[in-house]
Amino acid sequence: MAVDYETEMDYHWRNTMKPVRFFMLDARVAIFFMLFIFHMRIWTFATFVAVGLFFWFLEKRGLMFTAAMRTFRTWILGRRRPAWLWIRKRKFHDYG
Repeated sequence: MAVDYETEMDYHWRNTMKPVRFFMLDARVAIFFMLFIFHMRIWTFATFVAVGLFFWFLEKRGLMFTAAMRTFRTWILGRRRPAWLWIRKRKFHDYG
């Protein structure tokens, strides 16, 4: 009897890009949750809540964390981004 793997399993190759979730948030929040579990202090709880709110805010804006960091990087660097650093550019030499 042949097994139809498309209907048998509930995942597909196109789902490999989906973000990993941790209580309906990005899984990177779990790092701060583990920090809070191992070191229960007010400041670790506040850090966990702040990071959770930050990821929630990004999701409400329609951004994943990696896309938000790329957007932040382009906002910091500005519109003009040369291909070469100013140190590596060749200078004009007049030998005559």
